[in-house]
Amino acid sequence: MRKLIYGMNLTLDGYIAAPGDDISWSAPSDELFQFWSDQLQATDLTLYGRKLWHTMSSYWPTGDQQPNATPAEIEFARRWRDMSKVVFSSTIDKVDWNTRLVTGDAVAEITRLKAEDGGPMDIGGATLAGAAMRAGLIDEYVLATAPVLVGGGTPFFTALDNWVNLNMVETRTLPCGVTLTRYETRR
Repeated sequence: MRKLIYGMNLTLDGYIAAPGDDISWSAPSDELFQFWSDQLQATDLTLYGRKLWHTMSSYWPTGDQQPNATPAEIEFARRWRDMSKVVFSSTIDKVDWNTRLVTGDAVAEITRLKAEDGGPMDIGGATLAGAAMRAGLIDEYVLATAPVLVGGGTPFFTALDNWVNLNMVETRTLPCGVTLTRYETRR
């Protein structure tokens, strides 16, 4: 059975985007970028909601060809392009870069993917992750908490029907001030 991991950058007050989908507060440092690149390398499959897919696919397919791309960005772009991805959306009809589109029941498909043999899966996008959270499918939460308050926007956590008990697995602070924390779901 695969492990499902939900992780993103978020503000101290719990938002992955400020109002208007503004993520300018989250300018990553080299250390934070390397952390996410290492996470990507350890992942077999990434699951995206439509909005995060549009954000990622608008840059990373050619991120390694940008004039100011760092060696870490070049490596990340290549990893991202080559890895298997699934996008869940009922409003788009085409995806590229080693990606499969699912237009049906996301929770049923995520449940099916979790039951397969294979390495860890990442899930990204607040709406998609929220559905997986409510269904009890997320095994690990990875929070990269930036020392900024934005007062509103898109929350990292969704409203839940039941409590989710967690065990802290790791916490550390990067030189840029971002605190990384990992929690496993207590089953």
